[in-house]
Amino acid sequence: MNRHDHDHGLEHDLHRLLGIANSRRRALRWLGGAGALALVGCGGGEDDAASSSSGSGSSDGGSAGSGSSSGTAPTCSVIPEETAGPYPGDGSNTSGGSIANALTLSGIVRSDIRASVAGASGVAQGVPMSVVIDLVNTNASCADLSGYAIYLWHCDAAGRYSMYSSGVTAENYLRGVQATGSDGTATFSTIVPGCYSGRMPHMHFEVYRSTGTASQYTNKLRTSQIAFPIDICSAVYNGSSLYSASVANLARFSFATDNVFSDGVTTQLATVTGDLANGYVARLQVGIAA
Repeated sequence: MNRHDHDHGLEHDLHRLLGIANSRRRALRWLGGAGALALVGCGGGEDDAASSSSGSGSSDGGSAGSGSSSGTAPTCSVIPEETAGPYPGDGSNTSGGSIANALTLSGIVRSDIRASVAGASGVAQGVPMSVVIDLVNTNASCADLSGYAIYLWHCDAAGRYSMYSSGVTAENYLRGVQATGSDGTATFSTIVPGCYSGRMPHMHFEVYRSTGTASQYTNKLRTSQIAFPIDICSAVYNGSSLYSASVANLARFSFATDNVFSDGVTTQLATVTGDLANGYVARLQVGIAA
């Protein structure tokens, strides 16, 4: 074999080496561009925990809105506007002949809403539940909304609303306001709500632009309600004597017959984890067009 079949001289070898180097640089530039595109597609502004559940007694709420881990942009929906009901305590109606407005009470901005404030001493008894609301902007790829305020209220284990119901008109427990943090979440320490005749178990909430504006219902941006998985509610009601009346009430209704949730609960059904012995954590992503 002629040696010239392999040896073409120094000049040929240099051109060959430079060609390989240029090809490698082109490949690296292509890969770098693909990596940048992948980062752009990942989006951001929401917590994956909003759409997943784990642990004993968990139930997936089926809440829409969490982004996937495959690089697709996150999606979220505006939560439906719902009635504040007859017991809002936001200054929009009266109780006992006086305007009922818990939003102006000293100490109403708090994370633990189980006790009454402003001189009232009642404490709501029930199975502990932590409620985490993730507030996101549907107009900005589900970006977290920090510095907003959530007013949350609901009935006690016996189905009574503080400030309105017989026996607890002097109390204001299970009502409170929390500002959303840098991650867009507001967390409340409360109890599992009871089930009174006529409604499925639920909690009410209003969204305000800030804690400073959360003093009067006329400033609210959105009013809606949180629904809870039936199996979780059934486990609580059958496992705690505090909820004895709720067992029969829950058996008589369903989401299909509820006057608020009958049109669907896809964006309002909380993801709940936990158990009767240790309490529960309920999480819901709430989208508003900010």
